[in-house]
Amino acid sequence: MSKGLITAIVFGLIVMFGGFWACNKRNGFVGLREDAKAQWQQVESQYQRRMDLIPNIVATVKGEANFEKSTLEAVVAARASATQVKVNLDDINEASIAKYKAAQGELSNALGRLLMVTENYPNLKSNQAFSDLRVELEGCENRIATERMKYNNMSRDYNKAIQMFPGSLLAGGFAPMAYFEAEAGAEKAPKVEF
Repeated sequence: MSKGLITAIVFGLIVMFGGFWACNKRNGFVGLREDAKAQWQQVESQYQRRMDLIPNIVATVKGEANFEKSTLEAVVAARASATQVKVNLDDINEASIAKYKAAQGELSNALGRLLMVTENYPNLKSNQAFSDLRVELEGCENRIATERMKYNNMSRDYNKAIQMFPGSLLAGGFAPMAYFEAEAGAEKAPKVEF
């Protein structure tokens, strides 16, 4: 074999393995992005679970107490508003997450007011159905926090993969994914007054 032929074969092998590596790297980006999108759907699923519980909570509260109508109306309105906000999976960015968080935050605040006001109704506090729903709601909030954390972890892995060298050379067309961040002031404990 001539030296030129050996050089051509070696060069061909280097190009071939480089091509395989590049394809594998790009496919890895796609996999990480799709994993993060799927995790975002888990976040939405847990929020939906919470929204599905709200009609039961409202019905139970209505049935047990001569309840403050404005509080119930605020919960129902916040739920309706929160169901209208959707995040486009192909463009998960900070603005869309902020809009989603704002709608869910309104719902969280309304539910918090509902649960605080119910403390004034002894019949409602002793109602087993309401107690069960309250435990379910607390469980939902914990699941939501867990799924948001998983989404942020997957987004971080994806963002690192597309920004770190040498992957960044092949990441053209892959936009970073936004994180789900805590609300402003979340670091302060809520003030409870009786």
